[in-house]
Amino acid sequence: MGAGKSCIGRMVAKALDLDFVDADREIEEAAGCSIADIFKLYGEEAFRDGEERVIARLLDGEPLVLATGGGAFIREKTRALILEKSISVWLRADLDLLLQRTSGRTHRPLLNNGDPRQILADLIEARYPVYAGADIIFDCDESSKEETRDGVLALLARSFDKDGNIIR
Repeated sequence: MGAGKSCIGRMVAKALDLDFVDADREIEEAAGCSIADIFKLYGEEAFRDGEERVIARLLDGEPLVLATGGGAFIREKTRALILEKSISVWLRADLDLLLQRTSGRTHRPLLNNGDPRQILADLIEARYPVYAGADIIFDCDESSKEETRDGVLALLARSFDKDGNIIR
């Protein structure tokens, strides 16, 4: 939340001439309602099951750049699927940068129910150890979007051999 997955993902996709897909939008389209409604009507477990199915479908298709929600990589089965069928990239950002990027944005319901600093700190504590299992970790800072895109592209380029196979 606030690391730049959608923005940088779109830029990387454009540079690679690939489609960009936001998994959350695909989930909403498949369910016919918003993620908030899915949680309210069916609960988190049903949402995570649907999220896993959507991500599996997308990863079985044509090459693309996929931005997942922050909780997708936390679920073991979904994480295993992502690691098996793709190159995962974590845009790691510190607490202050995340606060700066998310402050004043009302479309972040999770941050509207308490102290945003504490909520983000708790998410960092719970999620960052799992995110550390990503294939590529890119440390975000105050760099421009273009510099971040270029840094991610450079790391991605090192993830393939001369025949286009993923190097693990």
